[in-house]
Amino acid sequence: MKFKIATLPGDGIGPEIVDQAIKVMKAVGKKFDHEFEFNFAVTGAAAIDEVGEPYPEATHKICLESDAVLFGAIGDPKYDNDPSAKVRPEQGLLKMRKQLGLYANIRPVTTFPSLLHKSPLRKDIVEGADFVVVRELTGGIYFGGKGRSEDLKSAFDNCEYSTEEVERILKLAYDYAGKRNKRLTVVDKANVLATSRLWREVAQRMEKDYENIETDYMFVDNAAMQLIQWPKKFDVMVTENMFGDILSDEASVITGSLGLLPSASVGKETSVFEPIHGSYPQAAGKDIANPVATVLSAAMLLESLDLLEEAKAVRDVVNRSLDQDVVTEDIAGDKKAYKTSEVGDWLAANL
Repeated sequence: MKFKIATLPGDGIGPEIVDQAIKVMKAVGKKFDHEFEFNFAVTGAAAIDEVGEPYPEATHKICLESDAVLFGAIGDPKYDNDPSAKVRPEQGLLKMRKQLGLYANIRPVTTFPSLLHKSPLRKDIVEGADFVVVRELTGGIYFGGKGRSEDLKSAFDNCEYSTEEVERILKLAYDYAGKRNKRLTVVDKANVLATSRLWREVAQRMEKDYENIETDYMFVDNAAMQLIQWPKKFDVMVTENMFGDILSDEASVITGSLGLLPSASVGKETSVFEPIHGSYPQAAGKDIANPVATVLSAAMLLESLDLLEEAKAVRDVVNRSLDQDVVTEDIAGDKKAYKTSEVGDWLAANL
């Protein structure tokens, strides 16, 4: 089979880690008789430097014409340190989400037995933790009206949600829960926020249609505490945009390394697959960044194309690389640290 993959390396370490995922996908193609056509496009700071905007129309066109999008990272210190900058790399990410209709971010959080010692939490707390955070992506405070007063002494950010937006993300979360352990936690702040009360009303109505799934509700501050105290109690967690941004980053450190966790952003037009870490500009060009999260994002991409056996093969070879300590410096400890490119070569060769 032949598939078109829009390939957006982005900024910082993005090009290096995406290169390793491409190596693995090409090995998958060879092993399972598929052809992946990688069509490259610019985004983020790289796109600003090249064409003056962070998500050009040409990039959007390539995404629309593809079966899936493999994405690296966005961000550059020269924009982070300039509060007066009118155009920023992160605007490209928001624009991509909006134009592709990327309404849900899926973040699996899985611990790896050989790396439990890397977690900041005790082994008995994290061992066996395996859950998914489903975050709404196109609504809430990030996309609501915002601005400053004329005298610049006050500012506002509006948080808005429609019933349709809430129903859409909850349906996706219920579908994930149905394929896993049939438990869904709806996270909100319904004791304070009107938008959260809407979320809870919609969820309470919808849960009657999913009687085979156990639904519980949790305020976001309580959820933040319980993620650290009892991460194994969660199966699928669903929440709004800003809460999901914070909770998914909190959850990501449980594994001991940001370089291990993939994500998918599900859209109306196509879906985007990317590691959860940022562009890590300090490591750019040094061949030291961990490519595993990007490779596992490629596994999620394969799964979205119904290539389930192929996705499993990628996850299996990643597990073998961790067991055999074929890892980059962020998790190598006192053992040999492999280069980014060496890890990619090993994964491709051993798949």
